[in-house]
Amino acid sequence: MSGYKISMKEFNKLFILLVAGLAINGCKSKSTPAKVESKKFCLTDSMMHTLTIETVEQGKYFKKLQLPGKVTYNDDKVDKIFALVSGTVTEVKVQLGDKVQKGQTLAIIHSTEMAGYSNDLVNARANIQVTQKALDAQNDLYKSGLASQRDLIGAQTDYRKAQSDLSRITAILNVNGGSTGGAVYIVKAPVSGFIVDKQVTPNTQIRTDNGNNLFMISDLRKVWVMANVYESEISKVRLGQTVKVTTLSYPDRLFEGVIDKIYNVLDPVNKVMKVRIQMNNDDYALKPEMFANVQVSDRTGSALLGIPSKAIIFDNSKNYVMVFHDKCTIETRPIEIANTDTDITFIKSGLQLGDKIIVKNQLFVYQALNE
Repeated sequence: MSGYKISMKEFNKLFILLVAGLAINGCKSKSTPAKVESKKFCLTDSMMHTLTIETVEQGKYFKKLQLPGKVTYNDDKVDKIFALVSGTVTEVKVQLGDKVQKGQTLAIIHSTEMAGYSNDLVNARANIQVTQKALDAQNDLYKSGLASQRDLIGAQTDYRKAQSDLSRITAILNVNGGSTGGAVYIVKAPVSGFIVDKQVTPNTQIRTDNGNNLFMISDLRKVWVMANVYESEISKVRLGQTVKVTTLSYPDRLFEGVIDKIYNVLDPVNKVMKVRIQMNNDDYALKPEMFANVQVSDRTGSALLGIPSKAIIFDNSKNYVMVFHDKCTIETRPIEIANTDTDITFIKSGLQLGDKIIVKNQLFVYQALNE
């Protein structure tokens, strides 16, 4: 049997290669990859000064009733202005929506009735002068014995009658605008406010038997909101209840008012009950006929944990808060929201009473921990 023979020189070369290979493999098996240590996030003192931390407290959660409504005039602050004489409107001094002051001229009417009153005034003043002179003459005659007491009394009676006639016609003119300018009737504002209704234009014919008002003035510093309460929600509203009102014009602004009247009848068509809400409107933001959304708290709610709404971080379709334990231990915790009431959010799960959360600049901490 023939075999392969190897020389000593070749054997030595193979031995050296084998030993070198074993040495290399041994070195590889002993080497391990370097361990990467995770960085721990800690707040510096300067960062701490920029944060606001608050404690989770328990609040009373109330369900919200959403009632449709409309802004209207306060009927107690509305003045309707009628013409007390017939005639033709020659000039209108104001327009719908104008703000007017008490005593301001609104319109001028040419009236034959006013011409008659003006003529009566002239006659009454003239009669005063005539009867005054007659009375003075009778006084002199009576003192000299040339007139009887009866003549003096008659002159005094005529003078008093003239005074009465002058007072009467003056009162009539005052009621009718106080104008003594012939056939002119001046329509004046009896109060300060806004022109919220205007039914006249130049050349309009005015008749005293027409029941329509010429103008309507309202003081819009106080307005009403009339809200509709559905039959199933009647038990949840009451007199004196504070409500919050929003409008399409000011979606981010909440107006507060009080339910001051409940109309205890239902509309036969819509099956709703009306409630009236008294609203302060010093800046005139609320305009009559605005649509309003009225929020009423249902007092049968349950106790839930409440936190400032600004503390919540919304990311990846979830809500989170930053729970603070110490400067180097801050937890990103998911939460479940029950409801939000303006600046307060009520929490269904995820927090416990007494937890401390970051409510200012928490987004910076969230990004640092979750980047």
